[in-house]
Amino acid sequence: VNICALAMVDLCGLLLACICCLLAGGGWSVSLAAATAANGGRAKGEAPSSPHAESFSRSSMDASASDSYGYSAAGEDKIQVHVVPHTHDDVGWLKTVDEYYYGANNSIQRAGVQYILDTVVTELSKNPNRTFIYVEIAYFYRWWNEQSNETKELVKKLVSNKQLEFVNAGWCMNDEASTHYNAIVDQMSLGLRFVQENFGDEARPRVAWHIDPFGHSAEQAALFAKMGYDGFFFARIDYGDRDNRLGNKEMELVWRGSPSLGSQSDMFTGVLFYGYGPPPDFCFDQGCSDPPIQDDPNLFDYNVDDRVKLFIQRVGDQAIFYNTNNIMMTFGSDFQYQNALQVYKNLDKLIKYVNAEGTVNMFYSTPSRYVDAVHQAGKTWTLKTDDFFPYADNPYAFWTGYFTSRPALKGYTRLCNNYLQVCKQLEVIYGSVFSSKERKHSSVKLKHAMAIDQHHDAVSGTEKQHVADDYAKRLHIGQVECEQLVAMVLRNLSGRYDHDRPRLELQFCELANISVCPASENNSFNVIVYNPIGRGIQRLVQLPVSADGLEVIGPSGKTVASQVVPLSTKDKLLRGRKGIANSTIFFWDEIPALGFKTYLVRPVSKTGSARSSSKSLLYKHEGSDDIVVDNGAVVLTFDGSTGRVSSMKNSLSGVQVSLDQTFLWWNSSDGHNVNS
Repeated sequence: VNICALAMVDLCGLLLACICCLLAGGGWSVSLAAATAANGGRAKGEAPSSPHAESFSRSSMDASASDSYGYSAAGEDKIQVHVVPHTHDDVGWLKTVDEYYYGANNSIQRAGVQYILDTVVTELSKNPNRTFIYVEIAYFYRWWNEQSNETKELVKKLVSNKQLEFVNAGWCMNDEASTHYNAIVDQMSLGLRFVQENFGDEARPRVAWHIDPFGHSAEQAALFAKMGYDGFFFARIDYGDRDNRLGNKEMELVWRGSPSLGSQSDMFTGVLFYGYGPPPDFCFDQGCSDPPIQDDPNLFDYNVDDRVKLFIQRVGDQAIFYNTNNIMMTFGSDFQYQNALQVYKNLDKLIKYVNAEGTVNMFYSTPSRYVDAVHQAGKTWTLKTDDFFPYADNPYAFWTGYFTSRPALKGYTRLCNNYLQVCKQLEVIYGSVFSSKERKHSSVKLKHAMAIDQHHDAVSGTEKQHVADDYAKRLHIGQVECEQLVAMVLRNLSGRYDHDRPRLELQFCELANISVCPASENNSFNVIVYNPIGRGIQRLVQLPVSADGLEVIGPSGKTVASQVVPLSTKDKLLRGRKGIANSTIFFWDEIPALGFKTYLVRPVSKTGSARSSSKSLLYKHEGSDDIVVDNGAVVLTFDGSTGRVSSMKNSLSGVQVSLDQTFLWWNSSDGHNVNS
């Protein structure tokens, strides 16, 4: 007897394994303002701030800012300009993650992350005052694994010297609207674990950095607070909200992300003034056209005086909207620093000549040093308790379409998230039951694929089509790897209870959503239902079948109530020639917490026909009478002819209202401000 099986995880996190028997031979937050045209950034909005004021303190910020970093003594009136060199490296967007890392397919965008890290490390090693921050561990992990031991030791020294600082340090900079908190925690854990294992406790990021996501969630702020971050910075806020904050000097605030957690979820939050790009006229990257610092008076086009004067003006433009004498200026943008020498050479000169002029104090810094300096000021901040959603960069331009863009990828991401949790659970058993030689599978590929897919240009649906295809492909590869692990564990668990049964060979049904499942389209098969959550649940199981007269036998040997429903013509057209099922079988049962049950689906025997349940688990409406659904609190009435809701009644108050349900559609924009 060969035994084939089907396994799948539905959106409730339930693992279903079908086995068919075949006779033959499974603390602070920071907001960023409008980004510059160079990086395509915009401003994003929030509801009005709470009138309350909050002071803020975290133990990790008790140490004073070090003078060795260039910060002037406390009490000095000069504006302290924190220069923060950085790059924003999308983990897929216009190009795939591999294309971005290697610098391939430059006809789309000239961007190669490996060159950024190569040249930045080289330039940092030349000058101990230079700093750089890095976010996306998905890229740094790849680059790190390619380096020699000598280069790794150099990087560790730069991290130890606080020249190279990890901020955020998740696998990616995740979206905040389309993601599930479970997947956010997983992708952050993956990146933070890499930093911890390779650079130790001192490298642990203290600042969250979400400069490009299209709006910001209070839940995200609460998560960052519970993860122990001291500050949160971002760039995109609503254009109206930004104008209001500028007028009230509220570009920095305390964000309380959770009403239930209260002050435990407080995050110092800052909105970047110039988006996440450099101040206007001071982009020194090879992709920019701003003039360099030309400081030889013997040559034509000497421009030091003019450039210093203009920069001090840019400092003043920003400083008047902030409440301390510290301001943070980012120097960098999307995939910048591929030639880090060009940027640092000009920044070195700019810092030298600005400080010589004496009006402001300018120095290399990092977001954590900035947070420490602001904390020293002892200011009180306004309190915010809601979201920075929705985000609009100008009137009638709300960035809300991505809430539903690419629904197939969004759905597949949720499915793979649930499957990953199952895989991680069963991997514990896998490691304890099977020998090292037998353990050929792991959850690593799916962990990495899921982490990449939480990027704000991935699950959000804002990427190019070939990039969306790449995300889905990675998820599938990881899912298949986990299927093999899950199959081995379920096979082992099933065999434990009946050693005389044939060895179960699991086949996973990945097209059940279109009523295709070769494993269940046979006359007799087993179904394993696994519940990965910590409480018992009741679940309706449905599978495509090719026979009508079927019964379901539960683990106790008793018949479980079931119903076989014919597939509609549309269902058959959708699946085409991929399957032969003509019906769907439904049955309902309760699955124990962190446990599983095995069912046998088989043709009804003549002797057992009396035991076969013909009780309908579904309601079949006949005629045109209205349909009434009553749960004791609310009564819903559906029109018997159209199937649409027609009225709702509150059973407690007796109040009834008539409803009219309609389905509408609208023309969207073709882009370039042209209506379709």
